[in-house]
Amino acid sequence: MDEFLAKFFPSVLKKKQASNSSSVYCDYDSQTLQLFTSSLYLAALISTFFASTVTRRYGRKMTMLIGGLFFDAGVVLNGAAQDLVMLIIGRILLGCGVGFVNQAVPLFLSEIAPAHLRGGLNILFQLNVTIGILVAELVNYGALKVKPWGWRISLSLAGVPGVVLTLGSFLLVETPNSLVERGYVEEAKSVLRRIRGTDNIHAEFEDLVEASNTAKQVKHPFRNLIKRRNLPQLVITCCLQFFQQFTGINAIMFYAPVIFKTLGFGDDASLYSSVITGGVNVLSTLVSVYSVDKIGRKMLLLEACVQMFISQVAIAILLAHGFKDGQTTLPTSSAIPVVVLICVFVSAFAWSWGPLGWLIASEIFPLETRSAGQSVTVCVNMVFTFVIAQAFLSMLCSFEYGIFLFFASWVVIMGLFTIFFIPETKGIPIEEMEMVWRQHWFWKKIVPDDMPGHGATNEKALELKNVKVAPGEVA
Repeated sequence: MDEFLAKFFPSVLKKKQASNSSSVYCDYDSQTLQLFTSSLYLAALISTFFASTVTRRYGRKMTMLIGGLFFDAGVVLNGAAQDLVMLIIGRILLGCGVGFVNQAVPLFLSEIAPAHLRGGLNILFQLNVTIGILVAELVNYGALKVKPWGWRISLSLAGVPGVVLTLGSFLLVETPNSLVERGYVEEAKSVLRRIRGTDNIHAEFEDLVEASNTAKQVKHPFRNLIKRRNLPQLVITCCLQFFQQFTGINAIMFYAPVIFKTLGFGDDASLYSSVITGGVNVLSTLVSVYSVDKIGRKMLLLEACVQMFISQVAIAILLAHGFKDGQTTLPTSSAIPVVVLICVFVSAFAWSWGPLGWLIASEIFPLETRSAGQSVTVCVNMVFTFVIAQAFLSMLCSFEYGIFLFFASWVVIMGLFTIFFIPETKGIPIEEMEMVWRQHWFWKKIVPDDMPGHGATNEKALELKNVKVAPGEVA
């Protein structure tokens, strides 16, 4: 919005108004503007380590409450911002909220869900993120018409989900895993009966207690993460978060209006186009909710790699052809296919790498390192989200259409990593996930022979996968 740029980023507005053919990709190349976007993710990165301690000592529910309060404070500062400093401090508080909520919510969902529904329930987290993105796009589209205060309306309305999160956290039950971990055994048993809807919880509760007893022996969970038995989980988690950002999705979703304006769409058309991509994002995430526990995690990741690669290469070709001969706007013959292809790309990400990057990371760590592992997940995600948010507009200026080829090359690497190093975790109880590493062609060479959970527990989990193992036989 021009009024927003005039107040906080006047140099960007001046460059935008003086646009010429040599700067068609560079109108929004501003480190300060990128800092406004990326400061949120830098704050989330730092705050997640504090959130890990809160999650472990005070529970998932308290962590979500604190995250909601950070959101509320950040919205107040952003909506009332008078200068760039006030604006960025508000973004930092919002980032702290992101750090706390991303720490607690995936753990909460994974721990309350029964194994056969864990994937779909956990992806509801990502589904609501995509709904939030779509609502934000619609708010921006409406606020654009309100001059000169539309940007304040847009930033202030973020307080609605912030307040809902704060108040809603009071209505939640704590997870049985967290209650057992903190010594509230009888309350944990009562909650487990309530969320399962049955009194037949003895076996699951015994698994929780056993996992908790193992967890209590670990005094330094972050140090424990780098032990051999946790290396598969750590490597996969870090790679998933790295690859998730280097698909280019956040570059597109952060800057969708900027990208479409750069491609020659007007203010209204650029926001309208970003609303379309937001809608595709929501609908495609619904596909993942339905299919993740049927098709499996790995197949969704691989299919999406093919779809994202083809769409990004096609976008680069269309942009290279459309901006030739000094043109400053895309012809309709190229512009419409570009929007369609961006939607194809977004849909592939939304039913795969978007939700599964969080789901897989939240379900593969044992209880003793689960909170620390989730902190690493959020931290690595925010590091690379920060990098992309801070660098994308400058990269767009330098690489031009080649930016899409840059991201496409990473998609190829992601696909190869998925084929060789990511095991299928569909249908395996979260407390018995360790058997996965013993079956994998590569990770079984890494994990030690005395890995906890090996043996009888493995047999129980393998039965759930319909694989017969003779008594005493090592999988």
